[in-house]
Amino acid sequence: VGGCEYERGAATNYITRNKARKKLQLSLADFRRLCILKGIYPHEPKHKKKVNKGSTAARTFYLIKDIRFLLHEPIVNKFRDYKVFVRKLRKAYGKAEWNTVDRLKDNKPVYKLDHIIKERYPTFIDALRDLDDTLSMCFLFSTFPRTGKCHVQTIQLCRRLTVEFMNFVIGSRSLQKVFLSIKGIYYQVEVLGQQITWIVPYTFAHDHPTDVDYRVMATFTEFFTTLLGFVNFRLYQSLNLMYPPRLQLNPENELPADGECAVDSENYMERLSALSDSLARVIPSSEEDEAEIDEFPAEGENAELLEERQKERESLAKQKKLFEGMKFFLNREVPRESLAFIIRCFGGQVSWDKTLCSGALYEVTDKTITHQIVDRPNFNQQFINRCYIQPQWIFDSVNAKTLLPVADYFLGVVLPPHLSPFVDEKDGDYIPPEKLKLLALQRGETPHAKQSDSESEDDQEDEDGSDEDEDEDMDEEEKREEQRLKIMESQKAKGQKLNVKVTTGTVKLEDKGRVAQLVQAEEKRLAIMMMKKREKYLYNKIMFGKKRKVRETNKLAEKRKAHDDAVKAKKKRNKRMKSQ
Repeated sequence: VGGCEYERGAATNYITRNKARKKLQLSLADFRRLCILKGIYPHEPKHKKKVNKGSTAARTFYLIKDIRFLLHEPIVNKFRDYKVFVRKLRKAYGKAEWNTVDRLKDNKPVYKLDHIIKERYPTFIDALRDLDDTLSMCFLFSTFPRTGKCHVQTIQLCRRLTVEFMNFVIGSRSLQKVFLSIKGIYYQVEVLGQQITWIVPYTFAHDHPTDVDYRVMATFTEFFTTLLGFVNFRLYQSLNLMYPPRLQLNPENELPADGECAVDSENYMERLSALSDSLARVIPSSEEDEAEIDEFPAEGENAELLEERQKERESLAKQKKLFEGMKFFLNREVPRESLAFIIRCFGGQVSWDKTLCSGALYEVTDKTITHQIVDRPNFNQQFINRCYIQPQWIFDSVNAKTLLPVADYFLGVVLPPHLSPFVDEKDGDYIPPEKLKLLALQRGETPHAKQSDSESEDDQEDEDGSDEDEDEDMDEEEKREEQRLKIMESQKAKGQKLNVKVTTGTVKLEDKGRVAQLVQAEEKRLAIMMMKKREKYLYNKIMFGKKRKVRETNKLAEKRKAHDDAVKAKKKRNKRMKSQ
């Protein structure tokens, strides 16, 4: 009876990792690679002791049906063929049989993941829903330096696929939200009704961390690049674009071409990754007429819902043309690729210095440039017919879905806070004043005009004598300032000379020690935020121990103080009794 206890029920649904490896006759690395490609992950049993046959040892369990599913996978045979190939190649190298080495390299076993993509994603919408991690990993690998940690071919492939996807987003104008964070730049697009969000790391020079398993990441990337290739092909077909992408170059900007070889050349890829030119279509057309969508109200829908939906479509169409008719020029110190990507997604034209990157469409001296993006406090060579703004204006305008006032983003001006567009405040939540100002701008209201209207209404209420409660709550200085403004307005209306009086101001002393403490506290907070996970855990343990010691010390001090107070009170009582 004891032996049959673990041979039925939940115990037969799971298998340990070692038994699964032996069943498939694979090494640990190949087994892990196969599970990643097929999308099979470990499972935690509900009754682990029962599945583990009474043992409490730490083991990794898989579902037995998943392992049986792997038995018929063709890639397993390719893994075995590759091991035989490596063994034969090593033997040929040892014997210095170079003809055999060349023959073996020509017949190297290669496998494809096409059938796995079709198996894991039966429909195209399923592939789009799982595109977040795919894009994040491909953009990460495309920024890797060529140090030998990863194959150069993988880095080049990720770069090509990500550039193709960015060109599709520009062609479809599907970008909706952008957010600059410490980790990188978050983007969100809507493709065929599916919202896709990914992160692109900043292009800083960085070293590879040592505590990361790059073999596991490379296996995921191998699957993700295959998936992204399929998705790009379908997306380009949906927009009537040629795939692989071809540039629709102007005659004066045409590249030197040698037939079809120019498409695969390095200069052509640089021009494609510059994101400044439009893509060629399969059927060339001057302008494509967008079909108007007929509205048929469903059951239970009223006219108000249809109007709201129509307004949403109109606002979305207006957002897609946010930068239309504007020409931007990027200075060399600003992030070129992200800004060019965003500006082109919303219909603007962009260029930069020719020495910075290929694909520049016009020079800095072009008189039709409307905005020049500069990220430095001063800029000497300025033209009077263009605005000089900081890069944050582009990101904030996209998130606000309207063109923000450029005065808040001039050179040397302290920038407003960069609010996250992914935060939706509910009723009762705190909304920062900057967000309220953006909401007012989206409604078409100007905060200054609104403020002046409220001031005029307050003046009218003061004349009628119905705003006595607010006057009581106002400070003395505000009352005097308001009275002085009223007198000046009345004098200006009568044509009298204004009596302007200059009063002495109060000097506000700055406590340097307090400022230094605040700066030190902010640096410490940022250092804690940037800690690694293991270091953060140790730091939290140390700080918890310190805080516990402080609490214990405070408790002992309070007990000591209470004891001393009791002793003093007892002595006073004894003295009083003796005196009586």
